[in-house]
Amino acid sequence: MVMYLGKVKNLIPAFDSFDIRHIPRTGNTRADLLSKLATSAPAELPKEVFLETLKCPTTEEPQAVLRTDFEPSWIDPLTAYLGEGVLPHDRREARKLRSQASRYVLYEGRLYKRSYSLPLLRCLRPSEACIALQDVHEGLCGSHAGARSLSQRLLRQGYYWPTLLRDATEYVKRCDRCQKNASVQRQPASELTPLTAPWPFAQWGMDILGPFPTASGQRKFLLVAIDYFTKWVEAEPLAKITEAKVQDFVWKTLICRFGLPRALITDNGRQFAGARFAEFCEGLNVSHHFTSVAHPQANGEAEVTNRTLLQGLKTRLDRAKGAWADELYHVLWAYRTTQRVPTGETPFALAFGTEAVIPIELKLPSARIVGFNEQLNPQDLRANLDLLEEKREVARIRMATYQRKVARYYNSRVKNKAFRVGDLVLRRAAVSRPQSQGKLVPNWEGPYEVVEVVRPGTYRLKELGGLTLPRPWNSENLRMYHQ
Repeated sequence: MVMYLGKVKNLIPAFDSFDIRHIPRTGNTRADLLSKLATSAPAELPKEVFLETLKCPTTEEPQAVLRTDFEPSWIDPLTAYLGEGVLPHDRREARKLRSQASRYVLYEGRLYKRSYSLPLLRCLRPSEACIALQDVHEGLCGSHAGARSLSQRLLRQGYYWPTLLRDATEYVKRCDRCQKNASVQRQPASELTPLTAPWPFAQWGMDILGPFPTASGQRKFLLVAIDYFTKWVEAEPLAKITEAKVQDFVWKTLICRFGLPRALITDNGRQFAGARFAEFCEGLNVSHHFTSVAHPQANGEAEVTNRTLLQGLKTRLDRAKGAWADELYHVLWAYRTTQRVPTGETPFALAFGTEAVIPIELKLPSARIVGFNEQLNPQDLRANLDLLEEKREVARIRMATYQRKVARYYNSRVKNKAFRVGDLVLRRAAVSRPQSQGKLVPNWEGPYEVVEVVRPGTYRLKELGGLTLPRPWNSENLRMYHQ
């Protein structure tokens, strides 16, 4: 208050006279309400109190500013010519101005443009154009319409300036609310990167399915693992998906049966991202790779297998949905003995060197059952194992050809969306906070800053306050933010 008192004393000599009057509290309710702001909660304040936040104290000396009624703009040459007949000195510019002036008229000191849709359109200066854009786009009657709709609405209301559509496009592009409520892009945002395993059982993809209807033993979840080379699938129904359960599954079902893998690929679930599982993988020298947040395509093998197993369970179950855990092994057996399109072989044949015998071959004996020779069978099985490497090599070539075709089709639909370090982006709210979603929640949240390009299409983000997000994000769930 001492600073404000000093300001008043400095201003007193500028006035011819002044007086100070005491006003009772009942006659000065606004000042009384403002005096209580420091000790009152916002909810307790009456609705008629208006607040203004000052960026700097009013006691500071304001900077000297040259004040004019209107800034120089495109209107001035036309007004000078139509009002006073003044032309530019340049002959080209003068000829151009005379040609343009035929489409304008000066009425009561204001410039109007002859329009095809309305009789006259009022011409606006840049500062007036900014006010018009803001009011029509987000004012009392604004609906945050798109750029073309915004420009057409301004024309229908009777306003014009030469860069109307371009300015409307820029304004909509930088509107915070429009960006956070923009539609979600459904096209792929980056090109497909196929993953190929170098040898059988070297790379496994893991995922979790569920919850299912409660089966025997209170089992509600399904832990699935698939080998990237042979397409062999292992699955185990569990009552709870914990880090310890995942570790036991990897040790007993994968490592003890098929040997140490080179890499495991999982999503960002807490069961896979915990310190205990990370220590377990590091102790066995197994690389553990995470997919981008909410980007299951990076673990496509597991996702496709999940759909296949889920479809198989649905078709085998009738009304007793709780029997899914008992039917699981029938579905797994069917999957392992069915030829897969990428390899042209069954997972069983690529894993063990020969085709499995299925129950129908015993009911209706096939040629190999009829011609079965118990004495020669061990020798034939060993011969199949000797030829297994060649079969796997042919399967590897087929798989590479298949992946190339899939990548070509996928990449034809890609709408590239790349970012650089330092760019501001928004991320999908449905992915980051799915529990808070509702009908009126924005589609995007942020902005965040890109701090690292992990690989093309995958980025690490940080909040503007400086906190780095723990997991990388794929460009499919990001959107450029314009300030």
